[in-house]
Amino acid sequence: MAEIIYPYKKYNYKVLLDNTEEAGFSEVSAPDITSDPVEYREGNMAGRTPGKQPGLMKYSNVTLKRGTTESQVFVAWMKEIQDGKATRKTVVITLMDDEMNEVASWQLEKAWPTKYTAPDFNATSNEVAIESLELVTEGVSRIK
Repeated sequence: MAEIIYPYKKYNYKVLLDNTEEAGFSEVSAPDITSDPVEYREGNMAGRTPGKQPGLMKYSNVTLKRGTTESQVFVAWMKEIQDGKATRKTVVITLMDDEMNEVASWQLEKAWPTKYTAPDFNATSNEVAIESLELVTEGVSRIK
């Protein structure tokens, strides 16, 4: 009888910004990789449909969300963008199993912030104040 292999749960993870664990994150959107097809047809090709080739690679933005603390790492990185410096960092998102062993990792290359969102406020709520940072990346690869 075959052994049952269960998939990993998505709640154990860590995020490193340039090899530094700056904060814990309550939510991280998954990186997305797409390649738009390029249609190609020569006049002497048989058939009525064009051939297709892979086009430019596109990588989705990744959003990091965390509870607001005294740390101003997000704000400082966004301030660099405001000042005209696009400091690019390597971001690694690592999934862990129940024993906190690293089981899978995705690396974002040349990431920089495109949007910072401060927490919203509500005097009748007892929720944690969440801030978010949306990152642009020029490459995504699964490294583990």
